[in-house]
Amino acid sequence: MPKHRPALGIRLAPRRLSFLFVLVGLFALFTLLFTLPSSIPTGPSLSKSIADHKFSIPKYKDKLSSSILNPFRPASHKPPEQKNSTYGGSSWYSNWNWRSPFSSSITLDENRSLLPPLKDRAPIYCYYDTTVQREQTLREAESALLLTWRRAWWAQGFKPVILSAAEAMNNPLYDELQRLDVEPSFKKDMMRWLAWENMGGGLLSHHLLFPMATREDPLLSFLRRGEYPGLTRWEGFNNALFAGPKIQITEAITLALKDAKNKNAKDFVSAVTADTFRIDPSHESLAFYDPKTVDKIYQKVSQDAAADRNKGLQSMNLLINSHLHNTWQDNFGSGIAVLKPMPAHTTYMIEPTLDLATRLAACSDSPMPSSCPPNLPKCSPCVSSHPMKITTPARYRNTTGLYTIGTVPHPYTLRTLDTQRETLDVAYVRREIRRRDEWLYLVFQELLGTGISGSARVVRFKDAVAGEYATSHSLWLTGERDALPHDLDWWFGFAVPGNATNDGRSETPVPGPERRPKPQHDPADGPIPSDEDLATEPRLLQRARDVAKSKLEDDVRVRAAIEAWNLADTEAWRFAKAFLARSRVERLKWEEEESRYAGGVGSDSDKKGRGNSWLRWGDEDEGEG
Repeated sequence: MPKHRPALGIRLAPRRLSFLFVLVGLFALFTLLFTLPSSIPTGPSLSKSIADHKFSIPKYKDKLSSSILNPFRPASHKPPEQKNSTYGGSSWYSNWNWRSPFSSSITLDENRSLLPPLKDRAPIYCYYDTTVQREQTLREAESALLLTWRRAWWAQGFKPVILSAAEAMNNPLYDELQRLDVEPSFKKDMMRWLAWENMGGGLLSHHLLFPMATREDPLLSFLRRGEYPGLTRWEGFNNALFAGPKIQITEAITLALKDAKNKNAKDFVSAVTADTFRIDPSHESLAFYDPKTVDKIYQKVSQDAAADRNKGLQSMNLLINSHLHNTWQDNFGSGIAVLKPMPAHTTYMIEPTLDLATRLAACSDSPMPSSCPPNLPKCSPCVSSHPMKITTPARYRNTTGLYTIGTVPHPYTLRTLDTQRETLDVAYVRREIRRRDEWLYLVFQELLGTGISGSARVVRFKDAVAGEYATSHSLWLTGERDALPHDLDWWFGFAVPGNATNDGRSETPVPGPERRPKPQHDPADGPIPSDEDLATEPRLLQRARDVAKSKLEDDVRVRAAIEAWNLADTEAWRFAKAFLARSRVERLKWEEEESRYAGGVGSDSDKKGRGNSWLRWGDEDEGEG
């Protein structure tokens, strides 16, 4: 066997060979630093710092940058907690920077969501005479009608307030009115004006005036702003609606009380001069159910009222509620979309929202099912039309005539259902999850495409939840609750039917799940789940709920790992949960305050559910917070 001789006849030991390589490397480095720059003339193609033998470490000039990527940003305190900013396990901070992708960059708290500031609601007042003695049944019927009035205006962004003689008595002009010898009807009408002036003006409505239009309607948008340049009434409405500032209201009241000609006046409008009001002819978005209109158009209700006032009020309430519901259905001619990303494994998770869609597509009880609101005589009555279209798309579509109901799952819930695994661990999160923030990716894939980051998708999601008119076009619930919110009537502005009993076709009176109209399935939305998957989903969803409530170290660790891996999905889940929680807190605080006035008429008597489970991740009773 031939022998291998060392190159150049020199034999080096391994230690000496390593030392030789080090010397060669140092020689090459010094040659590069000192010889090369001096041998090449400087020019525009060379760096000035290299040619001049100057080397410097980059400096971060703006150490006070607010970016979360700034490593030199000094530590700061968390923003102070705002009043009424926690409920049912959710916490939020209202700020104009609510479109920031991640709330923690502002709140400095992972569990505190950044929400848009609450808009001031323009107050709208109506007057209820509490001095008149009524039977209990009649009082309850009137209170139910006032509740319908409050609910309809609240859903349109107003703050409905019921005034009584107590507010009128606080007016300095009250005593002067009592000394006048005038018609009883004039004195009664003046009481509502005194109560309204005492509140500082704004909007004064009849309790039978209802908004019957989309939230974007120009008149409703104008009224919501709460700025009224002069004392205004609407043509053809007589005393149904007034708007104006306090100064002009006071002047008009003073004129009506001091004019000696008003002794025979029947109401306030006839007691003042013609130039007292500005007359607005446009009121197509408002429906007024005055006795003249009811006698002319709704004879069945008029007959009920003539036979029994209590029955007449109940019939009137059912009629108005059905018109509010039917108007909502007409506004969304494209139907209802119940979002269902990952359609093979999320059927059970979206079952409550699908049930809500079925109820919204049904028809409300009405004494005159084929009738239309007085301001919309050419509507499409629910009983004579086809049922609303219900679809379960996997993608969010920003369509004007389409109402969207979304179910936002926690990333842990989504992964449990998608993988059909009862147990997840950190190793699975690190090795098996291929796409981060998959829920947002799937929901907004059609609208935003595939090349958008999770932070951009979550900003678009926040706009879909809390944008200018988003609340009137969509509803977003979390995926971990087992029941629908009990107070959705306030969200929609009408009493949502309890059972989907009438879709314009002949069916059994109370159809069970097997008889309900099935949503239309588009093959592009994905596969239909198998019976085996449907049988597995309830157990897996319950497992996700149990892990959510668990305080075991392993469960907390894997939940935190999944949240860290899906930051945008987690932000979306917390945002939707906090936004709905704050909406409810706003209404409950207002209801609690208003229940002390006017004898509590028009209040929602159903107080069950304060601290109900639908707002919470783990469905535990944590109270209002």
